[in-house]
Amino acid sequence: MYDITIISVGFIKEAYWRQALGEYTKRLKPYVKLKSIEVKEEKINSVTNRLQILAREAEKIKKVLPSGAYLIALDRVGNSFTSNEWADKLVQWSKFGQPIVFIIGGPLGLAAEILNLVNNLVSLSKMTFTHQMTRVILLEQIYRGVTIQNGVTYHY
Repeated sequence: MYDITIISVGFIKEAYWRQALGEYTKRLKPYVKLKSIEVKEEKINSVTNRLQILAREAEKIKKVLPSGAYLIALDRVGNSFTSNEWADKLVQWSKFGQPIVFIIGGPLGLAAEILNLVNNLVSLSKMTFTHQMTRVILLEQIYRGVTIQNGVTYHY
């Protein structure tokens, strides 16, 4: 069983995103001990400094990072995988019994400090998604990966 934590900047407000997250969380129960941590995103306005916002969000993220975990930041310049490669990576990342932590940034992304701290950068797409959408896509991909590993008919 995988031990996975998802840390994301920003809260899920819309019911349809919560419903989608709930569905994949339910599907993952036999395969994954899943924890979700949300940190408050900083307010952005026309006079706000981007680097200051990212630094404040980085501090919030660092406060909730579990020690001894394998850290993966989601970033559009990260490594991309096919579904089968992704399934293999989940095995590889967890082979030493470490928890896996995925970090999802807010509207401005993640601070360089966080990107330099992680063990791996992963891209779900070269396009930018909202953090709500990214969380749903990530959970779906984790589910796809574990079903591939377990021979469950989901991925064709």
